[in-house]
Amino acid sequence: MLFNIQRYSTHDGPGIRTVVFLKGCSLGCRWCQNPESRARGQDVLFDERLCLAGCDLCPQTAPHAISRIDDVLIIAREKLTTDDMTTLTDCCPTQALSVCGETQSIDAIMQKVLRDRPFYDRSGGGITLSGGEPFMQPEMAEQLLRKSKEAGIHTAVESCLHVPWKYIEPSINHLDLLLADLKHVDAQRFKQWTDGNVERVMDNFRKLAARNVEMTIRVPLIPDFNADEQSIRAIADFAADEIGAKAIHFLPYHTLGINKYKLLNIPYLAAHQPLDAPELLQFAEQYASQKGMTAWIRG
Repeated sequence: MLFNIQRYSTHDGPGIRTVVFLKGCSLGCRWCQNPESRARGQDVLFDERLCLAGCDLCPQTAPHAISRIDDVLIIAREKLTTDDMTTLTDCCPTQALSVCGETQSIDAIMQKVLRDRPFYDRSGGGITLSGGEPFMQPEMAEQLLRKSKEAGIHTAVESCLHVPWKYIEPSINHLDLLLADLKHVDAQRFKQWTDGNVERVMDNFRKLAARNVEMTIRVPLIPDFNADEQSIRAIADFAADEIGAKAIHFLPYHTLGINKYKLLNIPYLAAHQPLDAPELLQFAEQYASQKGMTAWIRG
């Protein structure tokens, strides 16, 4: 299942790329900017600003889960079935209520990817699998990467690596570049902020390095989590000393995804202001360079 196909991207690997966003993630990062990607199944997003007063199309479509009380739409998301999601997909005329997630065949996705092949050829671009966590759908990831390689298209994956190794390994031979998140190396902090096991991530990094997979390390710098010199040192030391990373990108925290949490009716638990720490960013770039890595600050 996927939730978006974005053409003409220039921020998810080299050149001009088509990014296929797959649903499902095994982490629960507080700052996640794509919360609609976490669940493996479909999600309902609701923007009350677009909702037409007096409209009963949604309650009529799923009356057991959606009601209108005092002209306010009430959605019991836990009661929505797969059939409800299908009928709700094209129900709302203003898209105040939208369904995130759809199933497409590999051939249908590849048809869209191949449409922009001239741009890949001219720019050195290709396909990038993102999410969510692409390796949560290992068969789909492997097939998309393999078919892309067979078509002569550069392949990349954006991953948090918080999956079993057996989900990653089938794709390695079809992968040109891995853009991998290294959020922290401290087990307690990682668990507290992501609900995950950092040892799984670090073990996967070591296995990928042993297989000589080309990797760019990505470090989202999050206030109160890892946006401090001690954390940056520890992350850079692991990247340089244990897995021999050559390139590292530091991604300053932003808040562009906050509104999605309101649309999903879930709380946002990270900072409500972007990271404003130019001296810390300068330190991160300099320290990583001292460790022999090429470092970038990416907004």
